[in-house]
Amino acid sequence: MHTHPAAAQVWRFQNQKAPVEPLLRRIGTDRIQLLSSGGSDWLNGSGCATKVEGGYRVSGDKIFASGAPSADLFMTTAVEQTPEGPTVLQFGLPVKSEGVTILDTWDTLGMRGTASQTVKLTNVFVADAAVSVRRPAGKWHPSMHLVSMVAFPLIYAVYTGIAESARNIAVEAAKKRSDPSTAEQVGEMDTELAAARIALDSMVAYSETAQPGPETTDVIFKRRTLVARSAIKTVELAMGVTGGAGYFRSTGLERLFRDIQGARFHPLTEPPQRRFAGRMALGLPIDG
Repeated sequence: MHTHPAAAQVWRFQNQKAPVEPLLRRIGTDRIQLLSSGGSDWLNGSGCATKVEGGYRVSGDKIFASGAPSADLFMTTAVEQTPEGPTVLQFGLPVKSEGVTILDTWDTLGMRGTASQTVKLTNVFVADAAVSVRRPAGKWHPSMHLVSMVAFPLIYAVYTGIAESARNIAVEAAKKRSDPSTAEQVGEMDTELAAARIALDSMVAYSETAQPGPETTDVIFKRRTLVARSAIKTVELAMGVTGGAGYFRSTGLERLFRDIQGARFHPLTEPPQRRFAGRMALGLPIDG
C-alpha cells in the first residue's frame, strides 16, 4: 500500500535520469524499507527546521507513518521560516537516527495492520546534502504532482481489494439464501464493485504514460474519489446481502467494513478534490 516512496524514485530514475540508482540498489539488494509522512504533511509540511552549521535541526511529530516499526529510511519534511516565507524541506533520514522515536499511537477503527504509528523527531540533525527539495509551504510543487501520480493508484488498489473480498464473502453467503430479492442485492453490489474497478483501472492506465503536473493530478484525484465512493458502497452492500451473519466477526466482513473506512481520509479528500477539479475546469490557479 505504501510502496510509493520507492515507486517515485523508480519513476525519477526512468524518466528524469535522477541520480537515485544507489538508493534503488539498496532497496532491491539490502531490502531496505522506505517510510513516508507524505499524506499527513502534504503541501504544508510539518515540523520545525532550524538552520545550523552543515544542515538543520529538525523537530516534529509525524502521524500516519505506515509501516514505521519495520522501516529503515524516513522520507519526510520540516518547515524552515525564511525571508521568503515558510519553506518546506523534503529529506530522508535513517529511522535509527539519534532523536527519532516511534510512538505507539495507532489505535484506530480500521487498517490496524498498517502500523501507521507516529514518528517523533526531537532535534534531529539533517545534513544539507540530505535535503532533496525546497518548496513554498502550501503550494503545489512538481514533487507533489509526482507523488499524486504514483501513490494513489497503489493506495486505492488496496481499498478495491478490500471491496472485492467483501463481495466474495457476501456472494457465498447469498448462495445459501432463498429470498428472491437477494439476486438484485448482489447485482447492485457487483455493479458498485465494477465502478470501483473501472475507476482504478483507468487511474493505473493513465499514470503509466502520464507526466506529473496539474492535469494529471486532476485526473488521478477524480478517480481516487470515484474508487473510494464505490469501494465503500460495495462493502456496505455486502453487509446488507449477508444480513445478520455479517455482524459476526467470524464472517470476516466486520474487519473489512472497518478497514474500508480508511478510503475516506487520504488526500485529496472529497471537498479539496472538488475544489481542485473546479479550479482546473474554470482555468483558475490551483493554489487558490
